[in-house]
Amino acid sequence: MNTFVVAFCSILISAAAQFSLKAGMSADAVKTAMQQPFSIKTLLVILTDKFVLGGFLLYGFGAVVWLWVLSKWEVSKAYPMVGIGFLVTAVVGAMIGEHISLSRGAGIVMICIGIWFISNS
Repeated sequence: MNTFVVAFCSILISAAAQFSLKAGMSADAVKTAMQQPFSIKTLLVILTDKFVLGGFLLYGFGAVVWLWVLSKWEVSKAYPMVGIGFLVTAVVGAMIGEHISLSRGAGIVMICIGIWFISNS
């Protein structure tokens, strides 16, 4: 199997985890709990939210997939590929209405250029 494809899948899974966690932290019950002084109850409300749980599960699965990538590539080549996640999250964020400023977009382009150099080394 192509290592780049597997790495990209792991990165997509991690990006999905971010959006799942964001959805969970935006839930009404979690927002209400976050307005209270921190307590075990607050923590339980957060950790039992289905989207927060889903986000953690996605991160775990993405990490398992990433282990395969690390078995094939040097860390100095593999880890910078995680930067593709910046592009993925920005594109998905824009699709759901998040504002991507010019400077943020320029930064993402620079990250992608760096990834291109690393992937061709």
